[in-house]
Amino acid sequence: MKSMPGAASRDGRRVLSGGGSQDADRLGYFMLKRVNKAIREFGMIRDGDRIAVAVSGGKDSLALLSLLQLSLDSTKTRYELAAIHVRGDSGGITPPHLPLEEWLAVQRIPYRAVEPELREDERIPLNCQRCTWLRRKALFTAADQMGCNVLALAHHADDAAQTTLLSLLYGGVVHTVAPCADYFDRFRVIRPLIFVPEKELVRFARASGFPAPPPACARGPSTRRRLVADMLKILGHDYGRQVRANLIRAGLRNPPDTGCSTPARGPARGH
Repeated sequence: MKSMPGAASRDGRRVLSGGGSQDADRLGYFMLKRVNKAIREFGMIRDGDRIAVAVSGGKDSLALLSLLQLSLDSTKTRYELAAIHVRGDSGGITPPHLPLEEWLAVQRIPYRAVEPELREDERIPLNCQRCTWLRRKALFTAADQMGCNVLALAHHADDAAQTTLLSLLYGGVVHTVAPCADYFDRFRVIRPLIFVPEKELVRFARASGFPAPPPACARGPSTRRRLVADMLKILGHDYGRQVRANLIRAGLRNPPDTGCSTPARGPARGH
């Protein structure tokens, strides 16, 4: 994969392509403190990594791609970026979303739009588990074809907190999404936004002028996840002050042996 700059620069700094602003730069560099903390703590990124960012077209994934571009200016760790967009949801193959693909084209990084592989006898609409499996397979396949060894997903702090509570209420265990995990002895899956609250991503997306997202999947978030999100809202300011962090901390307390969940050593210290 050819190394390419993430965006144009101003005063020696990388800036966001495609509608960004100085306010977006300011918010972005502030949010990088949380992103770089996660990268350091879990050893997510290493010298020579080729990182494919899974880009759905929503605010979270576009923010992740933009922040990893900005992070190249604040780290000694050298890595390359690419983007992958999967055209598919529970209804099957979805049409190209031109605003997203036009935005990706001006980022000056390799990107690819791919479709999930559906069987001839595939039952539509897909259930959430089958849809997720097909989309994840498409991401890994495209990442491999693009020469990437790392897949970056855009789950944020609120996703992690909700997952902890979901696992406790419905599974009787306490865990959350893995910040960093090895798959198939070939890929590393990372979640650099795990310490970033969703409200910060909303502000960043608004300032950055991201394109409108593709139409939402008809199935939408699971009923259980919506219920848990609503439960946490009842806590008001206490949620943002301490509950969210405590849920994430509890979910990460006994992480599985993922191969990269220990604090970083060596090159990753550059963050």
